[in-house]
Amino acid sequence: MIKNKILLDWIKEIKELCQPDEVVIWEGTQKQYDETADEQVQSGKAIRLNPKLRPNSLLYRSHPSDVARVEKRTFISTKNIETAGPTNHWISSDELKPIMLDLYRGSMKGRIMYVIPFSMGPIGLDMSRIGVEITDSAYVALNMQIMTRTGQKVLDLINQGEPFIKCLHSVGYPLEPGMEDPKWPCAPMEKKYISHFPEEEMIWSYGSGYGGNALLGKKCLALRIASSMAQKQGWLAEHMLILKLTDPNQKVSYITGAFPSACGKTNLAMINPSLDGWKAETVGDDIAWMHIKEDGRLYAINPEAGFFGVAPGTSLKTNPNAIETVSKNTIFTNVALTDDGDVWWNDLTKEAPDHLIDWHGNDWYKGDPSKPDHPNSRFTSPLTNCPTLAENYEQPVPISAILFGGRRPSTIPLIHQSFDFEHGIFLGSIMGSEITAATIDDNIGKVRRDPFAMLPFIGYNIKDYIQHWQSMLTRTKENLLPKIFYINWFRKDEHGYLWPGFGENIRVLKWVLERTENKQNYISTPIGLMPDLGKFDLSNLDVSLDAMQELFKVDQSTWIDEVTSIENYYQALYQDSIPRVLVNQLNALKDRLNLQKTTV
Repeated sequence: MIKNKILLDWIKEIKELCQPDEVVIWEGTQKQYDETADEQVQSGKAIRLNPKLRPNSLLYRSHPSDVARVEKRTFISTKNIETAGPTNHWISSDELKPIMLDLYRGSMKGRIMYVIPFSMGPIGLDMSRIGVEITDSAYVALNMQIMTRTGQKVLDLINQGEPFIKCLHSVGYPLEPGMEDPKWPCAPMEKKYISHFPEEEMIWSYGSGYGGNALLGKKCLALRIASSMAQKQGWLAEHMLILKLTDPNQKVSYITGAFPSACGKTNLAMINPSLDGWKAETVGDDIAWMHIKEDGRLYAINPEAGFFGVAPGTSLKTNPNAIETVSKNTIFTNVALTDDGDVWWNDLTKEAPDHLIDWHGNDWYKGDPSKPDHPNSRFTSPLTNCPTLAENYEQPVPISAILFGGRRPSTIPLIHQSFDFEHGIFLGSIMGSEITAATIDDNIGKVRRDPFAMLPFIGYNIKDYIQHWQSMLTRTKENLLPKIFYINWFRKDEHGYLWPGFGENIRVLKWVLERTENKQNYISTPIGLMPDLGKFDLSNLDVSLDAMQELFKVDQSTWIDEVTSIENYYQALYQDSIPRVLVNQLNALKDRLNLQKTTV
């Protein structure tokens, strides 16, 4: 039962605005989940997979126009454009609210309005935050039960006066009498709005039913709104995995890592170490909320309760733990359907089946040049499905190291460490991946920068975000903060990738943890501290010494080009107000490379 007047009044307001046929309070029970899933199957909106092959699992197919984040329709809406900064699409809240209120008017006609109380992070933990999503999508309700903690225990906290973030969502497809409801209702692109109001800690989403556009606890709350809250409250909300590592002496350490898409973040979060005696356990694969605790150290939680992973490329070879994770209790979106009622996606097996039903619902035969699954097809699975889930996954854990990285075929070595925390901020600010394919040929070979892997997710001005990271130095002692490293698994020569990756990445992580203990296992270079190869674990590794030397090569002329690229990027992004910490670090790098300094 809802007793909180603020919530009751809001539900009444949205009911009158959106005019649903029915209001359902989401209780988070298995019974409600199963009944809702059955209704979705009976209506033809979802397909129940073969229970012998994939127990308690569903397949959805979205409308082709509604398949991913729509960044050009994603807005940070504040009174002042300066608050949003250069990385966000901005609309004045005074301008945007009337537009969206007009769209919401009657938008839930013919539909059920679900009221979903949810907790990001363990229920009742001081590092967690509470939201309520109102939506007209059963798909959203089912996914939110997997991705967040939902139900009565959250409602109890709201009833006790705990503040909550208002999250409003509609697919934007009202049903008049006699209208047929499509399997995936959504609005045209020009009417889609994924809008964030950080000054009011509020999210409004209209027109899309897909992924983070609709599961508003995901990127909208956990990163865009949370990053703004974190800046005000003195903590960090970051696009990072959290990994628990136990060495052969049973010493336990925790690291976080931020990587752009297609750089192996989930694979690292579920790594199977190749070195004897090492154990890796998953705390989270996507988001870390980090607070400085009484002992001065930075502690992290994973605010999510599930995985919302990209299916293509996930296989027994790349990530056997993910394959086990999606073996049951999973919602798939836009993957292909096999003849025996299971799912398939690109790279799941070496050879595709002879026949599939593709993500459009059409027959697909082996040899057809089109892909049967969408490249951004997804799975939603509970954390508890993961065989490597850490037993203490709901407890804040102390972070020893932060990894940044990107996909660079040259220039960047396999691993290097920042000289200090401010240099680490610089490394985070320049991370990115080289463009390997693009519609405009001129872009191929250029670096797409993605600072901190947060470019689409910083809920306020990136200049203030950089300064907020720097403020961590005023909140604790530098020697208590995590050490910062930059990783590049993807360096190549003419024969292909130089580093084998996957389970062998534990060798890099071992070196990282040795550095957190200040072991003398490094050499100093102009770009940072790198492994002394004589003290880097190469035991039983099938990589030549020449390849290892190439992996750690720091070429002066290449880095001169890199400095120019960084300088141009900073100028384009920050214009005349590059944060001082970045100017200082860029000049320090130029000093070490014997180049002329930047004057800003």
